[in-house]
Amino acid sequence: MEDSSSASYIHMVHRLIEECILFNMNKEECMEALSKHANINPVITSTVWKELEKENKEFFEKYTRSRIEKASETETRKRIHNMVSSDSSKQQV
Repeated sequence: MEDSSSASYIHMVHRLIEECILFNMNKEECMEALSKHANINPVITSTVWKELEKENKEFFEKYTRSRIEKASETETRKRIHNMVSSDSSKQQV
């Protein structure tokens, strides 16, 4: 690959990673998705992701925190839903 095609390939991977981020994916999920749907070697995705993290450290720190908070909120909602469902099934007996 010559330099310009390498650069455009990396730019394409970069854009696809941004799409993964819009879908709230973590690095591993993104690597899997790009491998499956775009036939991109996970090592390439991982390398570009790491470079993006270096260049945008503050963004990725906030992004990771946000993902953790959303996962925690989702887990809490599931627990509450299960408790409510359990209570209502007991009351119907």
